Amino acid sequence: MLAAGALAIVAADGACVGGDDAAVTPSAPPDLPMRQDIGEGEGRLDLVVWAGYAEDGSHDPKVDWVTPFEKATGCQVNAKIADTSDAMVALMETGRYDGVSASGDASLRLINGGLVAPVNTRLLRNYGDIAPYLKNQPYNSVDGQMYGVPHGYGANILMYRTDKLPRPPESWSVVWEEDSPAAGHVVAYDSPIYIADAALYLKAHRPELGIEDVYALDEEQFAAAVDLLRRQRPNVNQYWHNYLDELQSFEIGSNYAGTAWQVTANLAKAQKIPIATTIPSEGATGWSDTWMLSSKAEHPSCAYQWMNWVTTPKVQAQVGQWFGEAPANPKACRYTAAGFCETYRVGDREFYDRIAFWRTPVEQCGDDRGDECVPYDRWTRAWTEIKG
Repeated sequence: MLAAGALAIVAADGACVGGDDAAVTPSAPPDLPMRQDIGEGEGRLDLVVWAGYAEDGSHDPKVDWVTPFEKATGCQVNAKIADTSDAMVALMETGRYDGVSASGDASLRLINGGLVAPVNTRLLRNYGDIAPYLKNQPYNSVDGQMYGVPHGYGANILMYRTDKLPRPPESWSVVWEEDSPAAGHVVAYDSPIYIADAALYLKAHRPELGIEDVYALDEEQFAAAVDLLRRQRPNVNQYWHNYLDELQSFEIGSNYAGTAWQVTANLAKAQKIPIATTIPSEGATGWSDTWMLSSKAEHPSCAYQWMNWVTTPKVQAQVGQWFGEAPANPKACRYTAAGFCETYRVGDREFYDRIAFWRTPVEQCGDDRGDECVPYDRWTRAWTEIKG
């Protein structure tokens, strides 16, 4: 469960930047060199991170995996918090950072844009312990070349108030249909990537659209997803990108149902808010984060040392429990609290396979349709229009 100190850092430091310009990328990554040895640390490491990924004890003295890293390596960590994937891409474009904890809706933009370099996994001591199904995925690799090391992952689950919806919803229809008992009190994730959630629902309920990959939508499929989101708009009470805002709305009872993260549910239950969660019959979207190395890194040795440090079982356990996610290294379960790994389905391939993990949409559909799919910049423009 995320502790109180991390809550403060999310609320205080999140800042949304970036936009359409960050979304336009070429069709293939540039040819960039891959480091062959770690070498001596440079004494500094500048990172772009999700809140809670680089805790140094300043928010809770009991939560600190940065200070031991600094003492062990001599690399002083400077972490810049971003609260959206677009913000991460924009910050990495400045060239001022050595690495980033990118989610799948940012990583391909970073790769194709030449903002991150291929990573030599032979230099990563814990790489062999990382769950195999997190490696060589479309969101962290190209043609079998990894561009980082998997860190943690989770699902965008359906959370609902049990006092408002006493009959447990089995379908995402509770957030999409106009006659839903949650109408007017629906909560949705505030990001263009949420269009994929609409596509996921349509994949199950409008099979004639032929949706196979919710991140590879042709014009007809994309138009249908956008239309569904427009029809949903009057029923949406809140769009969130800071999960503390969502938590507060569930607490006061203005939200009845919508997309949430497991950490939000845990915090709600700890506060005795009457909520429950489920992954509905249609499945769910989700996020899998990867530590990536800037192609312009001034401190690449420290960045490799960080990737080795943050993927050790003990640190993976610390981050996973603080942030609220499944660690990429299942050996972390040796160090987690009782029941944690069961709750977060750590190492569960069947659970992973049920999730459609975020990936940057590009024109190349990845099938016989060729270059007929709608790229991310169009998703961004459509999302702005949907919200109004």
